[in-house]
Order: sequence, then C-alpha cells, then structure tokens
Amino acid sequence: MTRRWWHLDPGGVLIGLALVALSLTPSLLPRPAILQGALAGVAFGIGYAIGALVWWIIRSSTPWRPSARVRIAFWWGMLALAAVIIIVVGLVAVGWQNEVRALVEVAPLDAVAVGAFFVGTLATAALLLVIGRGVRRMTAHLVRLAGPAIGLLTATVAVAAGVLAFGMVVVAAIDTIYADRNGVPDAALVEPSSDFRSAGPESAIEWEGLGRHGGTFVAGGPTAAQISQLTGVDALEPIRVYVGLGNAETVAERAELAVAELRRTGAFERELLVVATTTGSGWLEDQGVDSVEYLHAGDTAIVAVQYAYTPSWVSFLFDQDAPIGAAQATFEAVYAEWSSLPADDRPRLVAYGLSLGAHGGQETFANVDELRDRTDGALFVGSPASSTMWRELQAARDAGTPAWQPVLDGGAVVRWMSQPGDTARLPGQWAEPRVLYLQHATDPITWLTAELLWSPPEWLEPEQRGADVSPSMRWIPVVTGLQVTIDMLMGQSVPARHGHNFGDVMVDGWRDVTGDAGLTPAALDAVRAEIASYALTDED
Repeated sequence: MTRRWWHLDPGGVLIGLALVALSLTPSLLPRPAILQGALAGVAFGIGYAIGALVWWIIRSSTPWRPSARVRIAFWWGMLALAAVIIIVVGLVAVGWQNEVRALVEVAPLDAVAVGAFFVGTLATAALLLVIGRGVRRMTAHLVRLAGPAIGLLTATVAVAAGVLAFGMVVVAAIDTIYADRNGVPDAALVEPSSDFRSAGPESAIEWEGLGRHGGTFVAGGPTAAQISQLTGVDALEPIRVYVGLGNAETVAERAELAVAELRRTGAFERELLVVATTTGSGWLEDQGVDSVEYLHAGDTAIVAVQYAYTPSWVSFLFDQDAPIGAAQATFEAVYAEWSSLPADDRPRLVAYGLSLGAHGGQETFANVDELRDRTDGALFVGSPASSTMWRELQAARDAGTPAWQPVLDGGAVVRWMSQPGDTARLPGQWAEPRVLYLQHATDPITWLTAELLWSPPEWLEPEQRGADVSPSMRWIPVVTGLQVTIDMLMGQSVPARHGHNFGDVMVDGWRDVTGDAGLTPAALDAVRAEIASYALTDED
C-alpha cells in the first residue's frame, strides 16, 4: 500500500523529539525564541533522518511488524512525549535561559514567546521534512528504474547537484543584497573636508568608491578639538586612510593607493601607524579605532583596505583567502615604505584586527616571532578559532591555565585580556613589542569550530570553563555545534565583558600595547567612559 505523503517514521519522530529536547539546553549566550525555534526545527530534522534510517534498518532485518494496536499506542506515546517536552522541558529551558542571561548580565525573561518558538520550530521542521520526503521518493523511483547501485548513485549526484545549485542561488542573492548595501557612502554623511582623510580635498580616493563602511570610517571619528576637550591634551587631527572596492580593481592596486594616501597625509610622520584589517563587509568598529586616537591625542594614522562587502561569515565560508590576501598586500605595501625610513624617524607600526580582521591580520605573519620582528605590537580582538597563530599560541599555553584566558611563558611576550586589569595580574615583565588578544569565554566567534560537532571542547571542561559560562551547559554531539552557530548571531547582543563585545577593554587593550600620550588617570577614565557609551551595532 502506498504511504500517504504525511506519513511519519516512528523512529524518526522519536529521535527527532529527543534532539529537540537536547537543543533546549543552555549554550554560551541567550537565544531569542524564533532562533531557538529554528534550532529546534533543525535538530528535529537531523534526528528524524537518523531515526528514520535506524527504523528502516530494523524493518529490513526483521519480519516483525507492529500491530495496529501497537502503532496507535506508539503515536499516543509520541504525543505524550511531545507534551512533556513542551511543558516540563520547556519550563526547565526557561530556567536555563535565565541562568545564561544572569551570567552575561542580561535581564531575565519576563515572558516566554511561545508563539515565536513554535513558528520557528514547525516551519523549519516542516521544510526539512518536505525536502527529505522528496529526496526519499526520488531515490526510490530511481532505484526502481535503474537498480539499487545505479539508482543510489544517480540520486546522490542529483542531491549534490541540487545542494550546490541552491547554495549558488543563496550566495548570489546575498551578494546582490550586500552589493547594493555597500553601494556608496550613506547620504547622511558629509564628504571629508580635511586633508588628513581619504576622499578629502587633495585625495586621489573618490568618495563614491569608498562604500558605506569606508565612508563611515573617513567621515567619522573624533576631531582634534573633541580629543582635546575630552582629555585636556593638545591634539592633532587623526589621519584616516581607507581604500574601498570601488577605488581600484585589485587588492594590490588598493594597497598601493593606501600607501600613496599615507604619504600625502603625512602619516609616516605621526607617532603611531595602525595597519587595520577590516571585517568581511569592510567595517572598522568605532570603539576600536576611536580608542587609539583618543589615547594618542590624534598623533595617529589608521589605514585599511576593503576586500569584500558581504558579512564575515560569507567570506569565512566561501573565500577565506580574501581577508588574508588583503591583510598581506596592505601590510607588505605599508611595511616596504615604512622600513625604508630611518629607524629613529618613523612611526611605531602596529597591527590590528577585529573578528575576521583579526584572522587576516594574524595570517599575514608566519608566527609570533615574525610578527614582533616586523611590527611594534599587535592587538587582535575576538579572534576566530581558525587563525593559525591563535591556535598555536593556545596550544602552547602554560599548563593549568584555561583556554579562555591562557598564560604563555608567564606572559613574557603574548597576553590575553577579558576584563580590565587582567594583564597586570601576571607578575613577570611584558617585553616589547607586545602582542595582546582580547578574548571572552562566551564569545562564539572564538569557540565555534567544525570539531564541535563531534568532539567535546576543552573550554567546557570544569577546570577550563569561564565564570560566565553556564554550569548547566554540556557538550552534546551535533547539538552543541548548532547551538554555538546560533550564538554567533547573538555575539554583540550582550553587554561588554561577554560575547563578542569588547567595549569595556578596548581602551585598556590599546594602552597595554601602545601606551598613551601621557594622559592623566582622570583623562583615561573619561576616554573609557566615552568609548563605553557608544551604541554598539553589529555592522558586519
């Protein structure tokens, strides 16, 4: 008898509901109801596929078939199990979420968005079931027509081609959306009138080619007057150089344009020159770049080159070489000019990157020794786990120090900071040039790896776990990887001190690496308060 289209495999439903319950367990950051629902739907789909396969194997290997009475009892049992998950596990899950929210200093839930959760769950699960049922029927049809071997091979090829085609359509749609968003600088921005900015009066950089993030960067930031007013120190007008995708065709050409801009603006005569690698969309976070300008009374130059306009996760998945290539081209071009100057008559050269920018900035150098040989320091913020240098340093850390806040060689060269004062707690000397990582135990950008799907991470071990990581969080195969992927979308939705938000330590981080312009304690506190007051928006 032909199965009805809505028929569900008992094994699939059983394992699917079990994974739904597991998906409600806590992870690094609070999850909105709609995203939790989508996660539960994906978990159900994966569990259903596993359970359906197991049920098929059981049916194929034994002649036993459940009677109508057993089937009815089973489905009533499944209904009861679903009710238990909804009521009991749901209530426990709210407690888990409030525990996570308390640890990352977010207000507790005052209401549970049950409707949003069910919409996310049912819509996602239904879509995956429809896709799965279509694949199953296509495979069965091909097996009948061509035999098991050829039929299965043809079905596999067809599914792979379909996934590839769908992926290409999605990527093309994302590319179109973000190409339009990148476009030209925001109409509300004022084109720079300063000679110390790209797209200024004498600049070879066209304003329209900077894109939205480039325009925001060169049109923004504190002026000399604002720096002086806040710090009480006589300040210079900070130099900001940015070359967008629309300003030159290739990365190499954009890097050469950037160096020409540095020469034009007098950047090589400043006290500090920062080579910054942007995030995937070309964004430079205000808290990061403004901090160093306030600290050094504007005696700074910051240079960056755009390599993409899509979000960092797109570059990470489809073009990991893009940030590396841009960081290397920019640094090498700047370094060639900088190293040609007398050693006692050139600025201090510092590398900086946030998130995917930290990845590109690190991959410019073979190891930390080369980084220190060729720069006067580096600040890497929220480094992804894919960064080679980060992984090597983490693996080499001193025994007994946690993954989220390692100590390497007693902090002699490289240190990590999560909260203000972390670096000062190490008793030994910190040699210059200094390398500093800003890193949180609850930052999903740092802890998300493919291995999380099948292998428990060390950062969840009791002796390794950060103080703001829920004690109820446990590693679950597949599920934890999905949870941390969802957490990645919420990385900047929590206060500084947690997640992918470093506003409270950005000033201290820069000061540890580069020092300051002799600011008083009161002036430093004023700068910290100013940077912390920024309304944080994830522009990547």
